Amino acid sequence: MKRPLLSTLLSVSLLAGTLPATHVLAEGDKAEERKHSLFNSEKYDYITYDSLSDKLTQFEKTSKRIDLRVTGKSSTGKNLYTVTIGDNESKRSAEKYKTLRKLMSDDPKKAQHYLKVNPDVKAPILIHASIHGTEFVGTDAVIKLIERFGFENDKETKEILKNFTLIINVNANPDGRIDATRFNAEGIDLNRDFVTQSQPETKAVVKQIVEYNPLVLLDLHGYVKQRGVAKHPGLILPATPPHNPNYEYDLLYNWMNQQAEAMESELVSERKNYESELYQSMEGTHIPLRDSASGWDVYPPIYTPAYAMLHGGYGYTLEAPTNDWDGVKWQVDAVTGALKFALQNKQGMLHDQIEVFDRGVSGDHPNNSKEFYPEAYVIPENKEDNSTVQKVVQHLINNDVQVDRSEQSFFMNGKKYDKGSYIVDLDQAKAGLANTFLWNGEDISDDIDAMYDISAWNLPELWGFDAVETNEEIKVKSTQVKNVEKDGKLKGKGPYFVPNNSVDAVELVNALIKRGVSVNRDTKGNFYIEGKEEQVKKEVKKSSLTLVSKRIPDDAVALKKVRVAILKDGGLGKVQSHAGTKLALERLGFDVTEVHPKDVAQRGLNRYDAFVYSGSASLISYKFSEANKEFGLSNEEEVQAFYNKLNEFVNQNGKFVAIGAGGSQIAKTAGLTDVEVHKGFSSANGIVHIAYKDSPVTRGYKDEDTGFVYSPVWYTHTDKVNVAATFANRDDFFVAGHWKDRKPAQGQAVIIQERSKPVTLIGIEAGFRNHTDYLFRLISNSLY
Repeated sequence: MKRPLLSTLLSVSLLAGTLPATHVLAEGDKAEERKHSLFNSEKYDYITYDSLSDKLTQFEKTSKRIDLRVTGKSSTGKNLYTVTIGDNESKRSAEKYKTLRKLMSDDPKKAQHYLKVNPDVKAPILIHASIHGTEFVGTDAVIKLIERFGFENDKETKEILKNFTLIINVNANPDGRIDATRFNAEGIDLNRDFVTQSQPETKAVVKQIVEYNPLVLLDLHGYVKQRGVAKHPGLILPATPPHNPNYEYDLLYNWMNQQAEAMESELVSERKNYESELYQSMEGTHIPLRDSASGWDVYPPIYTPAYAMLHGGYGYTLEAPTNDWDGVKWQVDAVTGALKFALQNKQGMLHDQIEVFDRGVSGDHPNNSKEFYPEAYVIPENKEDNSTVQKVVQHLINNDVQVDRSEQSFFMNGKKYDKGSYIVDLDQAKAGLANTFLWNGEDISDDIDAMYDISAWNLPELWGFDAVETNEEIKVKSTQVKNVEKDGKLKGKGPYFVPNNSVDAVELVNALIKRGVSVNRDTKGNFYIEGKEEQVKKEVKKSSLTLVSKRIPDDAVALKKVRVAILKDGGLGKVQSHAGTKLALERLGFDVTEVHPKDVAQRGLNRYDAFVYSGSASLISYKFSEANKEFGLSNEEEVQAFYNKLNEFVNQNGKFVAIGAGGSQIAKTAGLTDVEVHKGFSSANGIVHIAYKDSPVTRGYKDEDTGFVYSPVWYTHTDKVNVAATFANRDDFFVAGHWKDRKPAQGQAVIIQERSKPVTLIGIEAGFRNHTDYLFRLISNSLY
């Protein structure tokens, strides 16, 4: 099924901003900004989010080079501002990039020829500021860059604008800046969301990257005061091994090493113009790939620059040393160095970016064995519940991956696949990106002592769909999929059967319960809806489910609305550890209330039917740093009151569900369980084989199925509890990721239920960062 790829991009001028966007209007819901974070050791009078609109609007009014757009909204509806800067003298060169961008996807060899005969083509460079809200310097730095490139007329400025279009995301996390938090208002670290893409802020950036395919992405962060060699403050990627095998890293790192050192040179050349000794004495900065053997990897493409590298971009994290005006200048100087280098090397860098796409189309990936990339993946429709398949197909399309749909049945690897199956042919420009999403992953435990973050993210396993690899060419008539439409419908007159297969299924059930529709659940965990056809149809149409009529079994039990509380981690150690599980519960359709530890200690939990603990055990303490005090308790009396109220709740038949190591520790300390709780290395993580037992918690899962661990936990001394699941009792129970010394966990219990009280401990990360969709139903099963 090899053929030219069809471009779906570039319908609007790059200079005008290609995202659905509006010119800036004053926002009516001005937020009270917190101003400063206790986690920052230095403080300065940074520009507030509330003052950005007026400042940026004035820039646009007074400079013909500047185009200001709102290119998205934050999780609370705050504007995401994008400034595009281009000179008016090279509009034709900007138009040429539209042609080049289309050829990059359609025919990279023609793109190379076009570049050769059109060396004046203007490439986009994306500068992305303050994705972490407390890293204030990024936004202030881009304001200074806008002031320069929007207004100055020196030779270097004009030459840069002649060769590049600058796209500047002025503040990538408005909620974080307003609240002085690292994360957004949903508690999600946006710089960990570029595989899941669950947040509106992330989706807006992904859309920009797909549309522009920037040559360079500079992600402005802080703070790394000193790492490695003395007098080398700050940090500039490229990163250390292990390298994601889906990157064409030989092409990327060849330029990235040089460009990082060019940034370093610019910083050193400016040191006399800084205020503090830290900067005045600098002899360089820390470049991980050059200066460290390990410890700052970008193996998972969950980070903005790592994600951009899968689009052939040269992606950098720039970690300023300090939260002050010197830190702002450091960012400005680093970006300036990057732009100067790009100016001198534009043709070579563009050539190698296009070469990434040519390797994809030709199936030539010299960094990997011939067997690493399959010919294609086939994603069959799920006849019973196609919601997850539709979600992933739309996800792939949104990320510039070509997906086709077969117009007839076909055989592959000796098996028949029905008409309507989806095909992801890996002979396409962004083969590395497609494979990253659909690949099984690998066990890298022996490659490095510890990882900076997650090491596995497999969408088929963790979202719950089949992606079948083949190394043979698929010969079937097919059509490229442009968009996926939800097509939920009813068959028959009811009652309607809802298999317990997906997030959408549970969400539908909860939506109907809230509407007063009768819903029953059988002993296998499946649901039966009995209500007026029009009332049911209205909710079903919002889903991707096809419901058929089926008799309600005699043993089915009526469900009622479950009032759920989840313990809130407001930001202990700059992380909201409960946020992923909170979003999982909301996506499952539950009404969820976040409760502060003080609220539990003082008021108890009797207003709720269930209490979920999915966060750090350290919250139930009063021994905190000044920065962490607001998140926990005040004294020993409150600690004891918390445990007393928790026991009171459980004794009155309130359900307690602990997810992960922290919740399990709390259950043990509270005396809610006698099992022994064991923990693996804190940063160990990955995909595991789980042996699911016949249990109410595990309804809808196969006997041997998938799990995900982060800071793994398991249980022993389980004689007096019901064991609902164990790690598979085989040497290869660990599938992909990084987990050394895992042998003691093999075959051990990982989900247990107390027999005499409504207490469930789930050791796997069922709600991890709103990513592990397939495991969410372990939580809903525990709540029903």
